[in-house]
Amino acid sequence: MIVDDGLVGPEFARAFDDASEICIFRLLNPIPAIWKVKRLLNVGSERRFREAVMVLDKYAMKIIESKETEVERSKKTDGNHNEDNDDDDVDLLTRFMRSKIDLDFKSDHEKRKFYRDVVISFILAGRDTTASALTWFFWLISGHPHCHQKIYNEIFPIMNQYHSAFGYRDLKKFDYLHAALSESMRLFPPVPMNSRVALSNDILPDGTLVRKGWMADYSAYAMGRMEKVWGEDCKEFRPERWLDEKGKYRPFDQFKYPVFHCGPRICLGKDMAYVQMKMVAAVVIYGYEVVAEDRGGTPERMGRPPYSVSLVMKMKGGLRVKVRRRESQ
Repeated sequence: MIVDDGLVGPEFARAFDDASEICIFRLLNPIPAIWKVKRLLNVGSERRFREAVMVLDKYAMKIIESKETEVERSKKTDGNHNEDNDDDDVDLLTRFMRSKIDLDFKSDHEKRKFYRDVVISFILAGRDTTASALTWFFWLISGHPHCHQKIYNEIFPIMNQYHSAFGYRDLKKFDYLHAALSESMRLFPPVPMNSRVALSNDILPDGTLVRKGWMADYSAYAMGRMEKVWGEDCKEFRPERWLDEKGKYRPFDQFKYPVFHCGPRICLGKDMAYVQMKMVAAVVIYGYEVVAEDRGGTPERMGRPPYSVSLVMKMKGGLRVKVRRRESQ
């Protein structure tokens, strides 16, 4: 979390959580007129939403101002700057701002609002989703000790060789870890349900008519538990289903596993998300034993998981764990 000029991390986190929670309850409210009236009168949850958005805007604008300063400084120090020759450590927003794509902004204010939306989109796509995926992952392997041990056995030789420092190429060797993360997200997708609104009349492949303005929903959570899609063991946590005969990771069809969406709308950050999750999981598992206080996602407890309704699949009350440093460390 970025901390700058009084806008501390916890303040942003609270504002982000409040705004996300209010958005989901807007969607679930059977009488939309209620929240619209509250917004008009600026009372209750709609007042909290407006205040939360102000905090998010302030945070995003500080980032944009900082990046604009960096871009201007780089132009002055390098008159022949070319975005195609950017350093590897340049972040996505800076690359975006350096781009020569003409979006025909009418003013600097309009351009900054566009960059603000980009920043919020980055945070919305990667903040809670990755945290949610890792929460359920550690809950599940805590309830399946044999899987936890297989992950440790896989990462130990590489992590021990480099004293817990490893690179991107090393992550590609963690096939069982990759499989365990994919299996965890099959059962507990960070975004359990997605909705789209039809812009025009359409007909689905099975002949179903969808009229303009209708909402079309699909549930990755439900699909991950369907026998006709995943077989009779669909409700079991079994990372081995993602491995081939040689123990190498084998991805499934994206339309069978829509956790990262499908087709032209597939998540652009999919590979980055896997890299982040594998790095965090590998470092934690190599150095520590993580045991859930509720015994984790045992086969018996998986039937009634402790989740709460939100834009992402959060664990009710969070994941309480006991952490012990491994004796070998």
